[in-house]
Amino acid sequence: MTTSVRKAAVVAVLGAALGAALAGCAGGTAPSRGDGQARPGSPAASAPAASPAPSGASPQAGPPGRAPTMAPGPNGLTPVFERARQRTDKTVALTFDADMTSDQGPRAASGERFDNPELISTLRRLQVPSTIFMTGRWAEEYPDQAKSIGTDPNFEIANHSYSHHAFKAPCYGLPTLDDEAARADVDRAFAAFRTAGAVNTVPYFRFPGGCYDDRALRSLREAEVTAVQWDVVSGDAFAQDPDAVAEQVLAGVKPGSVVVMHCTRSAAPVTEEAIRKIVPELRARGYRFVKVSDLIGK
Repeated sequence: MTTSVRKAAVVAVLGAALGAALAGCAGGTAPSRGDGQARPGSPAASAPAASPAPSGASPQAGPPGRAPTMAPGPNGLTPVFERARQRTDKTVALTFDADMTSDQGPRAASGERFDNPELISTLRRLQVPSTIFMTGRWAEEYPDQAKSIGTDPNFEIANHSYSHHAFKAPCYGLPTLDDEAARADVDRAFAAFRTAGAVNTVPYFRFPGGCYDDRALRSLREAEVTAVQWDVVSGDAFAQDPDAVAEQVLAGVKPGSVVVMHCTRSAAPVTEEAIRKIVPELRARGYRFVKVSDLIGK
């Protein structure tokens, strides 16, 4: 395949998959982009400087583990991290959304797989530190995997809500939570991680669909989390061509980048294969893989 044809193929795949990636694999087809598109995450350069959480005892299964967080934004709003824009060293954080909505139990019971153990095995084999943004419902469906991931120092588990419902409307057709339900949804996800026995949890939150506004940020103030967005969309949601996914990531990564991918086999079937192309190439370019906590900590 010529270079021009390959580039055209990448563009076509991304056009179809961008909305699906932002929607967090909420449905079976990629939703179209519309007026409900979330505004981008606030750049780290313009956000308050990160400050480490106070030192203390070793993390225990339960509340979010101790990790660097960002200071609250204006009027106490939950801070938003998108990319470590001030980084000059070649570091990049691969993040994976482990999506499952609160009402997808029947689909899981019928055999649909919302997990991707082969992907996790590949990340371990390649020794790639990663941040997994997990829904509480996913942890309930796959408690053994949640515990395995959440006790492996190669990984950290962050909160992707319990239900994968929206915190802002409209958001790709996702049901919308009010303020009280939104905060409870976050707490319920952390409780699910605790029940599964995950230890390496961090006080980071990713909005389902990436959709948020000031009201959503206010609703999470008492949760004391840092909202984490991204600057590189992999396009892996519903993609069928791992080469196109890999090329998109490789084209978008910059020092301090956060890449959004998925750990949901039925909705992102080629992610593991794409990782086997992405990791060695970025390392050949001099990049080092880190967790989100490492980026925020700097």
